[in-house]
Amino acid sequence: MAKVSSEDLGKLPISKLLVKQAVPASIGILVMSLNILVDTIFVGNWIGPTAIAAINVVLPVSFFIAALGMSIGIGGSSIISRALGADDTKKALKTFGNQLTLTLLLSVSMAILGLIFVDSIIPTFGGKGAIFEPAKTYYIIVLYGVPFLALCMMGNTVIRAEGKPKFAMYAMMIPSVGNLILDYLFINVLDWGMAGAAWATSGSYILCFIFIFWFFLSKNSEIKITGSHFRLDKPIVSEIASLGFVTLSRQAVVSVTYLFMNNILYHFGGETSVTSYAIVARMLMFALFPIFGITQGFLPIAGFNYGAHKYDRVKESIYTAIKYAAGLATLVFILLMLFPEAITRLFTTDAEVLAQTPSNMRWVFAATPIIGIQLIGAAFFQAIGKARQALWLTLSRQGFFFIPLIFILPIFMGELGVWVAFPISDVLSTLVTGWFLYREIVKNLKEEVLT
Repeated sequence: MAKVSSEDLGKLPISKLLVKQAVPASIGILVMSLNILVDTIFVGNWIGPTAIAAINVVLPVSFFIAALGMSIGIGGSSIISRALGADDTKKALKTFGNQLTLTLLLSVSMAILGLIFVDSIIPTFGGKGAIFEPAKTYYIIVLYGVPFLALCMMGNTVIRAEGKPKFAMYAMMIPSVGNLILDYLFINVLDWGMAGAAWATSGSYILCFIFIFWFFLSKNSEIKITGSHFRLDKPIVSEIASLGFVTLSRQAVVSVTYLFMNNILYHFGGETSVTSYAIVARMLMFALFPIFGITQGFLPIAGFNYGAHKYDRVKESIYTAIKYAAGLATLVFILLMLFPEAITRLFTTDAEVLAQTPSNMRWVFAATPIIGIQLIGAAFFQAIGKARQALWLTLSRQGFFFIPLIFILPIFMGELGVWVAFPISDVLSTLVTGWFLYREIVKNLKEEVLT
């Protein structure tokens, strides 16, 4: 495989560069999403529909802890991309060392707290009735592997910040393929049930960690740190925290959204509605993989060129990323509007779930063609180090619009109001993000070029 230098981020044509960065990111996200999708299909068909609901209860807790690593990774990677663009290798190395220290300290501490309060956390996130016991089994085992996942998510963003998207793709593919193999072995062959699904997941996190650990020790990485880089540096930690807080806040809001959704839907339709939401949530992770891939590919391009003061390239990368995202999102929209019934049948044969889910899925994806503006816009402010704007735009969809709507609309529309809240919040947050992004492009970036 040809080596990719971080300097290419400032030299190659934007369209070619975005494809070069986004395709491996998209493939990695696709494989990871397929892993989650197929894992849910295995669990639904080999264990039962209640097991799907149980995993949906656990995911927001484990993903929030793992998101500490992603937050530290994205926050630090924004610094690393800009430092490499400015030829400041010393700052890039110090940042990476601080990322490792922070990720270990925070993820292990949170996992321990999560295990201590397991009996309180699961019911709070909707693990009630028949869902509680399988959710508890899955939760405990998965939390053992979550610190490894946090390190993987942090390391993956740094690999991409170096301009090594193919290695970042491999880092996402290895645990996904490993999880599917372990799922088959532990659930279908050994008949371990929910424990088997959980051990397969934790085992896949460890496989990912081993690969990323190897990458940074190998000649493929430009970042070679020593013991002194692990010592926390207050200015760097502060900058990582301010930028990473954007990602952590987003995941916190996602976790709170799961909490509210599981409880509201349990109130309206019990385990069936929670299971329907779990299936739709898996499709949200899977179907949008190309848009998420473009967003991931866009981040280091915008960050590097902003750090190198190549503002025309920054603007071009924004326009190109939005154009590609809109085209792919429209294709996703068409497919999901046409085939929701067939998709639902992949997960379960339960008649009640089959009756509910296709309509719910259509509502959830109704505004998909425009979401690229919201995702790229929020990512842009994060890439250039403007944490406050990135935070507000990241929180706009779920925090400012979606969560209030799922409490207000059901008063008038019942359970349907929960599903209608999805496209309404997408439209509102896109309008807000589009305004901020437009103002930044025509005013602030132009002013910086002139100074």
